[in-house]
Amino acid sequence: MTHGFKDRLGEGGFAIVYKGKLSNGSLVAVKVLKQSKGNGEDFLNEVASISKTNHVNVVTLLGFCFEGNKRALIYEYMPNGSLEKFTFHGASASNQSLPWETLLNIALGIARGLDYLHRGCNARILHFDIKPHNILLDNEFCPKISDFGLARLCPLRESSISMLETRGTIGYIAPEVFCRTIGGVSHKSDVYSFGMMVLDMVCGRKNLLADRQRSSELYFPQWIYDRLEVQNESPFEGTTNGEEKALQRKMILVSLWCIQTYPSDRPSMSRVVDMLQGSLESIVMPPKRNLSNPPSLSLQLTSETLTETIIEI
Repeated sequence: MTHGFKDRLGEGGFAIVYKGKLSNGSLVAVKVLKQSKGNGEDFLNEVASISKTNHVNVVTLLGFCFEGNKRALIYEYMPNGSLEKFTFHGASASNQSLPWETLLNIALGIARGLDYLHRGCNARILHFDIKPHNILLDNEFCPKISDFGLARLCPLRESSISMLETRGTIGYIAPEVFCRTIGGVSHKSDVYSFGMMVLDMVCGRKNLLADRQRSSELYFPQWIYDRLEVQNESPFEGTTNGEEKALQRKMILVSLWCIQTYPSDRPSMSRVVDMLQGSLESIVMPPKRNLSNPPSLSLQLTSETLTETIIEI
């Protein structure tokens, strides 16, 4: 179906994705794993997790191959690729940009998808790797959550899970994942990752990367918070009208609530959906003192590295 793997769509740390075509003419994305942990744990995780899903904002698994050491997953094809190329503004990123209303709708779709994973399946699915690279966009820019290789299943009635290893991508990992004294690892860990991703959607980390030259101790969300307090609507220059400023401010406020240090202070994804759908006036400023500080390592990475570096202990 890939005609000899000739059309490569992308590559990550553990897999290469190729464009393919089925016999009926339907386009697909074929994810070929380079390696698997243990006895194919990441592959089995992905198949087991995503096969339990059926939601407009979760990518559809059409089939898989498990033959010897050859492991591949066949997904529906997403013509607009990943959200990453519309998010980051570094030298290696594309110059494509999206209207603010489209960005808000993408954030809302991702929030609905996560709410479904957390509450809508027989077993709660914790993704543990929410980031722009793992959000795919169809031809109408409807977002689809993908890449369930790090996902964990847990009973709906359990509020936290036991986890021996740290998993996720630097810059998006919730603090309790690598520092268990903060709180238990739970669906609120995905909420944190979502919040950091929405900040990326709004800001593209361009402000962090620019100011990093002046101060290696500057922490991006706190900088955003300070600007948001001083300026009435949007912390960024160049936003042309009041409607755009309101959409920006709403997305930033929601993301700041999501990245609170303590999991108990973060909203559930169902509450996040309500905030994104509701009025800006109904969202209050979160407490600044509880904004999370990620490891200093994240400040030393480029935006491109932030999306690709995987912590595995």
